[in-house]
Amino acid sequence: MSRKRKPLPILENVEIKAVAAEGKCVAHVDDMVVFVPFVVPGDIVDLQVKKKRRNYCEAMVVRFITYSEKRVQPKCSHFGVCGGCKWQNLPYEEQLKAKQQQVYDQLHRIGKVELPEFLPIMGSVKTEEYRNKLEFACANKRWYTKEELEALPEGIGLSEGAIGFHITGAFDKVYPIEKCYLMDDFCNKVRNAIRDYAKTNALSFYDIRAQHGLLRDLMIRNSNSGEWMLLVQFHYDKEGDEERAQALMQFIADTFPEITALLFVDNQKGNDTYGDLDLQLFKGKDHIFELMEDLHFKVGAKSFYQTNTEQALHLYDVARKFANLTGKELVYDLYTGTGTIANFVARKAKKVIGIEYVPEAIEDAKINSEINKINNTLFYAGDMKDILTTDFIKEHGRPDVIITDPPRAGMHEDVINVILAAAPDRIVYVSCNPATQARDLALLDTQYKVEAVQPVDMFPHTPHVENVVLLKKRTP
Repeated sequence: MSRKRKPLPILENVEIKAVAAEGKCVAHVDDMVVFVPFVVPGDIVDLQVKKKRRNYCEAMVVRFITYSEKRVQPKCSHFGVCGGCKWQNLPYEEQLKAKQQQVYDQLHRIGKVELPEFLPIMGSVKTEEYRNKLEFACANKRWYTKEELEALPEGIGLSEGAIGFHITGAFDKVYPIEKCYLMDDFCNKVRNAIRDYAKTNALSFYDIRAQHGLLRDLMIRNSNSGEWMLLVQFHYDKEGDEERAQALMQFIADTFPEITALLFVDNQKGNDTYGDLDLQLFKGKDHIFELMEDLHFKVGAKSFYQTNTEQALHLYDVARKFANLTGKELVYDLYTGTGTIANFVARKAKKVIGIEYVPEAIEDAKINSEINKINNTLFYAGDMKDILTTDFIKEHGRPDVIITDPPRAGMHEDVINVILAAAPDRIVYVSCNPATQARDLALLDTQYKVEAVQPVDMFPHTPHVENVVLLKKRTP
């Protein structure tokens, strides 16, 4: 006979004390640390504990007793459900303070290295419609909030198709989005028109668990050159699906002539990634162009490009200033992507060598150099730890400066060891995850001292923050 689980407690009259990690805030009840989403410091609330551990728990608000004076009204009607912009209820100035503190805490607590005084965080130029790329999942069963379920008439089925975002922590639950403020409103018009067409014409939405259904995923990009890209992922199940997909693509092309790059793909895999699939061009060209200073960057559907275009310029400008190039330096740009940083700094360097895992991105990097008449760059595709070796450095020369912009997981220890062996004069470390950056700084600390730290906010209303660190070789 199984033991009954004790019901988790209700915590009453709890004051929210401070902003914590992952967009949550923290409170203290007796000796217990309580993490709570969608609140701000100063709120007084009743909480339902959802997960309980020995010395901490996670909880949700069941009643607001007093609202904090710091609280602002979220603009988005989906706030608190979709989970994308968890800090819309926190003034932007407070968000910046929290991010600055987050970088400070992680570099000190995890890195445990000597650090200079941090430069003040650079706030984003835009706090709305700042993204140049969004992806929307399609699902045959939409997610309902408790309030929406209670308001449904009896006998109404719950299998309504939806296009929107995955609920936090649930791969198979998609909440329908009517209006999102992360991107230009044209994005909302395109998504909602596709949703309405699909329902009117009885197109099947994808069943994420059973893995069948025609309409699977949308990826929308725009650029500061005024161009738009749309990639539609289909999953052909039965006879006639290909014709139905083509009809939808023609509807999109006719309705939205602003889309200059219209693509589609039949994805039969168990996940929505398409890096290894052949994309089909329906209309226009297979890329758009981003502008940065006097440079043009070709961006394809598979290309990585910083998702906040205007703030990317400021981020890369920090990296270029930290590199302090005079025109005589050999620069290695690690995790170069489409060569954005490499081409951005090339005119101030003797030579720039970029390395990136994705072959298509490297081809774009080469094209970007060609487009911008930059002839002092070289690019190589492959796993960083396999490409960046002592033999590679012997062949191409010891770098004077290394710029590295790794993924969230940070750098592999083998890569760090090769960097230490290469012994550049300066390292500029751009990171989207200060925690793994701090870990890597500790490994570099034997030979390098942190000279400058510049946090940069690329993602308003979220807990994410970029950080740029300048390291200089220690004097023997």
